[in-house]
This record gives sequence, C-alpha cells and structure tokens, in this order.
Amino acid sequence: MASVPSLASSVNQRVADALASALPEAGGVDPLLRRSDRADFQANGILALAKKAKANPRELAATVVEGIPAGDLIKEIEVSGPGFLNITVADGAIISTLAARAADDRLGVPLNASAGTTVIDYAQPNVAKEMHVGHLRSAVIGAAMVEILEFTGEKVVRRHHIGDWGTQFGMLIQYLLEHPHELDHKSDAEVSGEEAMSNLNRLYKASRALFDSDEEFKTRARARVVDLQAGEPETLALWQRFVDESKIYFYSVFNKLDMDIQDPDVVGESGYNDMLVETCKLLEESGVAVRSNGALCVFFEDVKGPDGNPTPLIVQKSDGGFGYAATDLSAIRDRVTNLGATELIYVVDARQSLHFKMVFETARRAGWLNDEVKAVQLAFGTVLGKDGKPFKTREGETVRLVDLLDEAVERATAVVREKAEKVGLTESEIVENGQYVGIGAVKYADLSTSAARDYKFDLDQMVSLNGDTSVYLQYAYARIKSILRRAGDRKPVAHPELELAPAERALGLHLDGFGELIAEAAAEHAPHKVAAYLYQLSSLFTTFYTECPVVKPEPELVVGENRLFLCELTARTLSKGMSLLGIRTPEKL
Repeated sequence: MASVPSLASSVNQRVADALASALPEAGGVDPLLRRSDRADFQANGILALAKKAKANPRELAATVVEGIPAGDLIKEIEVSGPGFLNITVADGAIISTLAARAADDRLGVPLNASAGTTVIDYAQPNVAKEMHVGHLRSAVIGAAMVEILEFTGEKVVRRHHIGDWGTQFGMLIQYLLEHPHELDHKSDAEVSGEEAMSNLNRLYKASRALFDSDEEFKTRARARVVDLQAGEPETLALWQRFVDESKIYFYSVFNKLDMDIQDPDVVGESGYNDMLVETCKLLEESGVAVRSNGALCVFFEDVKGPDGNPTPLIVQKSDGGFGYAATDLSAIRDRVTNLGATELIYVVDARQSLHFKMVFETARRAGWLNDEVKAVQLAFGTVLGKDGKPFKTREGETVRLVDLLDEAVERATAVVREKAEKVGLTESEIVENGQYVGIGAVKYADLSTSAARDYKFDLDQMVSLNGDTSVYLQYAYARIKSILRRAGDRKPVAHPELELAPAERALGLHLDGFGELIAEAAAEHAPHKVAAYLYQLSSLFTTFYTECPVVKPEPELVVGENRLFLCELTARTLSKGMSLLGIRTPEKL
C-alpha cells in the first residue's frame, strides 16, 4: 500500500521551494496552485508575497522560475500577467504518476494522517411507522459518508437512532395486550417486510381509532406509558415485539436500498434511558441548566421565540418527563465517553437545525464537546416533486419509500432491457442490472446535489442515459470493460516515453486528482463532490474515446497499450468512486 503524491502536490512543492530560496525571509509560503485553462496549473501566490516583501511581483516571479529546474516533472513554466506562473507538466510525469497509482490497490490514495473515530448518526426510521421519501436522504447521504471516511482511514461507528420510545407506545402496547394476536405471523417461514409493515399499520390505525373514541381505553393507555417508563417486564416484552416487527420491515427496505445495516448499530432513543437522570443531574449541578417553572432548561442569548423572549432547550419537563434534548445529550455523552468519538456527524433534516445547534452548544458548555471532540449536523434539504413542491402522492399523502424504489427499479429495468440483446444479457442479468441501475439512479440523484439543497425527484431524468445521472456513469464503466474485452491479447501498459494527445492529458490529470478529491469530500462531508468528480471523469473519458482510437482503427502497439492503460485506470477509479457512493457498476450493460 503506497500513497502516491499527486502531480499538483509535487509541482506545489517545487514552486514553494523556489519561492523559499528567492525570498528566504518569507518562511513557508503557499504558492496557491490551481488547475488552469491556460496551462495545467497556475500559481497565484507570488502577488501577495511580493506585496508583503515590497518587491516587484513580475521580477520575483522570474527569479522563482529560474530556481525551478525544468525536466522530469515540469515541462514548461512562464510568467504571465502581473506575476502568475503558468505551469505545464511533462507528459512522462503524468503517465509515471498514474502507473504508480495503478500499482496500488487504493489507487495511491493516502490515508488521513490525523484520522480519528467518527460516529455517524443516520438512517433513523420510527418504530411502527412506515418509511417515506423523507427517510431516503438521511440513509443515502449517511451511508456514503461512512464509506468515504472509512476509505480515508477513519474508524467509523454507525448509529441508527430509531424512534422507539415515547407516549404513543402506551396506546400500541395496551391495544396489543387486549388483542394479543394482532402481530402474529401467517406462517413460521421468513416474514416479508411488507407483511410486518401491514401488521403494524393495521394495529396502529385500530389503536389510534380506539384511543380517540374510548375514554377508558385512553386512560389505560396512559397508565401503560408509566409502566413502560418504569420498565415493567410484561410491558417491556410487548414493546420489544413492536421493535422486532419494525426491524423486519426496516431491514427489508435497507436491503432494497442495497445498504448493510447491522443489528448492533441500531441504538434507538430507548438505548439512552438509563443515562437521562444522570445527564440532567450533571447539567443542573454544573449550572449549565437551570430550573424554570419546574422545567430544567438551558438558555441562549441568540435564540429567541416569535415573542422576542429567549426560547430555552427543555431537557426535563415540569412533570418530570424527558424530551428529545435529554436523549440527544445522553447520546453525545455515550458516544464521546464510551465510543471514544473525536467527531460526531448527524445526518438530519435541515428543519431540525435549531434543535441541534442548542444541543451541541449545551454539550460544549457541559464540557462533553470541545476543540478535540466536534459535533456537526450534516443538514439536508427537502425532496421535491417535479412541480417543485414537497413530494406527495396525488391524494396528498407522503410517498412510501418502498413504492418509490420499486418504481425506480421498474423504469431502470426497461432501460436495461432495450439494450440487453446488443450486449448479450441473460434474463437474470437484466433483472439484476435493473436493480443496480434503478437504486443507483435514486442514490446518485440525491448525492449529486449538495446535501443542504432541496432536490427534485424526477424518475424520467434519473434513469436517463444522457446528462449527469448514475446510468451515464454506469454505462461509461461497462463500455470500458467492453473495450478491454475487445482488445483481445493486447494488454494495458503505461508508456511514459510517449507524447500525449490533449484528450489523453486531460483524462490523465483528472485521474491523478482522485486522492485529493477524496480528502476534500471527507473533510467537508461533501459526497456531492465525489459525484461531480465522477461525472467529469466520464465526460473526459467520452472525449478521449472519441478522439483517440483505442481498439479500432488499431493504433500502433505502444500507443494502444498506453490508451488501454488509461481505460483500465479510468474503470478502476470510476468503480471505486461509485462504490463510495453505494452504487454498483455492472460489467455489462
């Protein structure tokens, strides 16, 4: 496993060294290297430095150029404008660097030297409730962040903070106690997610109707909440049945989403019950929280309600009950002290931003978060319909997640089927690829938009072969695999001695930027940057393939080998990048 320095970092080092010897008093200086359309790179840092040293920027730039030896890495360097450096790297350096990447399983992507432990809280469905389109983003964005961070060497602990506690369980448990067979299964065979959910749905509706119409049942249900909170064994056993039944359903949905969710990672609100009293005690004794009208509250200067008065975070209600804040603060304590987290990421709807801002600030005041242990909300926007309004069914209901995924797979299967004969797919391959393309389309549409923005859910667009879609990327990958198969006995071999065509250079330079892109996406919690990189990679490959014959007409041997080498590295980079987004790349499409 060898990390390969990128061309950008090598060039940056050369320029920085030359700058340091031209102006030793400046110390370590950032040359501000950027990709450029005038050359391969442009260094813009000389202007600010010259200003500081009261030197002429163009003269300083010329001195720097003299201090940079042309040769194996840099082919050409010129001073432009008021003191920018335009730098062109040698063709041989591009191919040699890519060859070093190709020789490594990780494509030369370095591990983060300061990796720690991140706990990611994502995919948080509610027990006894159906998952809808709103649950999609938390799951998809969170799963991609897990993969990206793990790839950089971070230790990642997944946490699914499911809604499995609260007053509504009094009503559900009491109903089940009085109608004991409502959650029974039709047979001993494996229960489908659909059956589990329809059991829960039926029971939820029936208990709700009874709760709203029968005062005596309502009283019994409220008493049952007290039993649940006190941990009364029979009540807890019935509560557990709801959790287990819901998990059958959750796991079936996550399975459809091609996501791996492990039982130990599911720690719902109930998982922190034993800590709530102590959390309140610690907050009250340290003075972080104060009693106000009997409730335990934390106040903030900058958080005011519509009436202009401060809106507190209520940790414990005046009747002794605990709200979400107590659970969330207890979860922070657990994740920091027991799991050793150095970073907490919450993939949660942007509408909960104020709540999390107050929770994080409270945890900082209590000393659970500090400069070494940070918490961030990876806030995401709303899923909109084609009309730009929040996504609903024609009847105005929230869209069931399962229906949405099934429709995506159906559409994608039709797209795959159209081309199936041409590439010789069997029926089972058509079905499998239809799933990969459909689920990939849904994930990519979500991940190619910055998480904070709302995005439009448009299946026609998502499964389109043109434009910025996962199908376009999957086809690019499958096409490269087909080129490599058609090449027969000619093998991919890197040839640094060759001169490169413009399309080869552009593709090569982009391939070399993969490691830096991954580091950026991890640091900024920005999976959309990976999607943008991969789309550009596919576009550059399309141009390269159009302009540079690989198999037909057959180029001269070494040129063909070098182009096959670029094809193969593109395929590996595409496949790795897509897998970080949780999207599969079929070999044939």
